[in-house]
Amino acid sequence: MANTFFRFKQFNVDQAHCAMKVCTDACIQGAFTAQYLVNNQLTVPAILDIGAGTGLLSLMLAQQVDACITAVELDPGAAEQATKNFAASPWAHRLVLTHQDIRKMEVAIPYDFIITNPPFYESALKSGHAQKDQAMHATTLGYGELITAIDRHLHPAGTFSILLPFVQFETFRVLAEAAGFHLQEVLYIRQSVKHGYFRATGIFGREALETHETELAIYDEHNVYTSPFVALLQSYYLYL
Repeated sequence: MANTFFRFKQFNVDQAHCAMKVCTDACIQGAFTAQYLVNNQLTVPAILDIGAGTGLLSLMLAQQVDACITAVELDPGAAEQATKNFAASPWAHRLVLTHQDIRKMEVAIPYDFIITNPPFYESALKSGHAQKDQAMHATTLGYGELITAIDRHLHPAGTFSILLPFVQFETFRVLAEAAGFHLQEVLYIRQSVKHGYFRATGIFGREALETHETELAIYDEHNVYTSPFVALLQSYYLYL
């Protein structure tokens, strides 16, 4: 599911100028994550966005949180577009795009928070289109490697946000727990009230807390956006 325009205060990101589609799933993750940081009044001066794509998640967090955000993207086309989107935003002074492989990125400082929307499918069939496969499958960064990268770059007291398909999320959760990360908050996402869960976005940290679980349906039984969806996204969508 893709949307054309988003409202970042006075800054609109136009999908027509993006190298990759901006999807509803990622918008939900960005809004849910920003809400988590704001509601818990967390101080996160330095944020890392792993696999930034065209920069959507970094821009969403920058709108709500006063933090310096470093976005890492391997694909050159997406990295170029993210750089342009950052430069055109009101938060350009707090956004930095680095075009490199997170596995090779040196640990300069520990980040207080990490957000990532990684490739979705580790073992699914590939399309045969290299760029699409890299975006949708873990062809360059497996879940284990991602957890290792997060562990290297995250402050000991830091937390991270991730978005995955519902089934793969449980696989990731098991791997994360084995590495010492515990699921603290999770939002299970339905396409509509008639559907089962198809995505999950969660907050993980090294402290073992009771997991706070919530759910969100995008559409109601009449194929209209639900009130909780509107409430979560209305600060970002130009038309909602």
